[in-house]
Amino acid sequence: MTIWMVAVVGGVLLALLSYRWRAASAVPTLLVAALRALALTLLIALLFDAVAGLPHPVPPIVALDVSQSWSRGGDTLAWHTARARARSAATDSLFLVGDSVRAGAVPDKPSDASTRLRPLVERALSSGRPLELVTDGEVDDAEALTTVPAGSRVVVVDGYGGQDAALADIEAPRAAVGNDTAEFRIQVASGRGGAGAGTVSLVIGDLRVAQVPVQPLAPLADRVVTARARVPNVAGASLVHAIVATSGDAEPRNDTLTTVLEVSPAAGAVLVSTSPDLDAREALALLRGALALPTRGFYRIAPGLWRQDGSLGPANEAEIRKIVRDAPLVVLHGDTAVFGPPRTATKGALTLFAPPPEGSADWYATSAPPSPVSAALSAAAWDSLPPLDVAGDVPTGEWVALETRRGRRFERRNAIVGREGARRTVIVGASGFWRWRVRGGAASDTFGALWGGLFDWLSGGRTDVRAAVSADAVVHAGDPVRWRRGAGDDSVVSVVLTRRGGDARADSMMLRFTEGDNIVESRPLTPGVYDVKTAGGNSVLAVNPSRELYPRRAIRSGAVGRGSSLSDAPRLRSLGWVYAIVIIALCVEWFLRRRLGMR
Repeated sequence: MTIWMVAVVGGVLLALLSYRWRAASAVPTLLVAALRALALTLLIALLFDAVAGLPHPVPPIVALDVSQSWSRGGDTLAWHTARARARSAATDSLFLVGDSVRAGAVPDKPSDASTRLRPLVERALSSGRPLELVTDGEVDDAEALTTVPAGSRVVVVDGYGGQDAALADIEAPRAAVGNDTAEFRIQVASGRGGAGAGTVSLVIGDLRVAQVPVQPLAPLADRVVTARARVPNVAGASLVHAIVATSGDAEPRNDTLTTVLEVSPAAGAVLVSTSPDLDAREALALLRGALALPTRGFYRIAPGLWRQDGSLGPANEAEIRKIVRDAPLVVLHGDTAVFGPPRTATKGALTLFAPPPEGSADWYATSAPPSPVSAALSAAAWDSLPPLDVAGDVPTGEWVALETRRGRRFERRNAIVGREGARRTVIVGASGFWRWRVRGGAASDTFGALWGGLFDWLSGGRTDVRAAVSADAVVHAGDPVRWRRGAGDDSVVSVVLTRRGGDARADSMMLRFTEGDNIVESRPLTPGVYDVKTAGGNSVLAVNPSRELYPRRAIRSGAVGRGSSLSDAPRLRSLGWVYAIVIIALCVEWFLRRRLGMR
């Protein structure tokens, strides 16, 4: 109403200012002034998109969350309450939301392995009707609710509120050498009622290798515990189970988290650092994680004093020399001549990583000239990368992997070069790459692309001879399975999955990798352990229970959404006839002005 008052007053005043000096007869002048006032009033109202009618309430789309989170802790009261509320609120079809959005009979037990709201939001937006969602609040994409039509609301029925300890995540190496010590970081989370004291056990294969105490947790809290254990020397894929046991825990289905560890009798890569820093640590983590190479690391902390990565136990220099000599890929960080001339110290491919003196961190990566790794860096966001320290005496190579400029201006230095020759060699004359990794986002992706490409080239593309392997260490039911391309250039890879136990029925699928994309997704799988068969070799995939069984923070009840709705009062800009009235009024005014002799 305020906008219309402003428009009327503004239109009348502007019309009076235009016609107050006219000498023509009063009646014709008043008529053309009224036409101008009408046109100006409508134009001002259009400028502010004024309300042009009364709202027309429409019934909302009612949806019920049918995910497994309702059943956590054996609680059924909350589910029955939510089902009754949804049925009473629905005036037409009642939609079920979880793995998908569909209309149908409400199930006796909720069973969906996820709660994806975006398809439901898209349905509400396309119909223009507000949404009423009945849920326990634990959803996958709560941010989608911000776009639903205005007038929408969420009704949260609190689910299980007792004590619950769950394993939310496990960070573990993808590959290790038998009898080596590996580090496992395990995240323990609690439900709405907190969690009591207990223990986290680590089982590799059939052997319990570590047990760590866990202190009580407050409601909806989490804590990371670290377990270091010796890896059993059993070559092949071993299942790693992390198991939490606490007092008062009423939900056993989220107490175990499983991942897969590839065990090798010998190292596929060795990193030796005489000046341990974050660059060495992140490079070692990439070798063990993303590339799944069985890797060993050794640090010299004082002249003649060596430590093993992970356990930080003492290491014998003579034994390190022997391991370096036989390894197919060696990274020498710091003093690259610690074991004598590098080319005589090992038979494998070499990375000579010589950090320059600190204090020259004003060099920015600006391009990746044509090289074996330039394709991996084709999508690099150079402007988002932190600076590096770059040496001024990096030897020449057959190709340049990374070019830098001082302050992104004119002076140029090569940070990484490579040589083919009798053996593949990469020379790194820069440091500070850890800044890329810790920044996250595009910078972290560029770090992985650069070092992953270098290590893959050094190993002759044999980081994994299998055509495709699981890209994630931890996989949950209800989530798409992500696959990483291994050896070979085939864009279509055949995968055969056989679930252990039960009827052991084989299920085949085709993975299609697009150019420049080494990650694809396939449909979600049910919980269990799967034997995976592809060209180049076999692997094992462990699928954990749905994330719906793990506690997480819930959204709150209340109004949501800012999108337009059919129940909203119509706005002036949506009415085409208003524009026609403005045009007609201005045309008639012009015609009458000419008839009255006005200009």
